[in-house]
Amino acid sequence: MKKILLAAMLLATTGLAAAQTLKDNTRRNNTKKENTMKTIHLTKADFLKKVADYETNPQEWKYLGDKPALIDFYATWCGPCKALAPVLEELAAEYGDQIYIYKVDTGEEQELAAVFGIRSIPSLLFIPREGKPQMAVGAMPKAALKEHIDRILLGK
Repeated sequence: MKKILLAAMLLATTGLAAAQTLKDNTRRNNTKKENTMKTIHLTKADFLKKVADYETNPQEWKYLGDKPALIDFYATWCGPCKALAPVLEELAAEYGDQIYIYKVDTGEEQELAAVFGIRSIPSLLFIPREGKPQMAVGAMPKAALKEHIDRILLGK
C-alpha cells in the first residue's frame, strides 16, 4: 500500500511539474513581440538635424522629422524628471514607430533650453508633423501623457 501511495505522489508531482513547464512555455510563446523602442538623447547638433534648424531659420518653425515627436527637457538632479523617465521609456515602447520621444539634458544643452525658454523642468514639447509645437510644464501621469500624445501628436 505504501508503494502505491508513494508511486501516486511521485506521478502527481511529475505531472504538476510538467504542466507548469507547459504553461510557462505557452505563456512565453503567446506574448506579443516586445517593442524595443527607447527614448533618444538629443544634443544641439542632433536637434538641428532631426527636429528644427533654428539657426538657419530663426523666424519660422519647420519641423524636420518624419513622424511626430515629444521632447523631454530634463535635468539629472531633478526628482520629478527621474520619476518621469521610466514612464517615457514605457511610452516609447508602447507607441513604437508612431512617434519619437527625445530627451534633452538642460544641464548639458543649455543653449537648447534657452532657445525654448525652459524655466521649469521637466518641460515637455509636443511636436506634431504639421502645425506649431505645444509646451507642457511639469511631470504628468502616464494617462495624461497618452491623452496628449493621442490628441496633439496623432490627431486621435
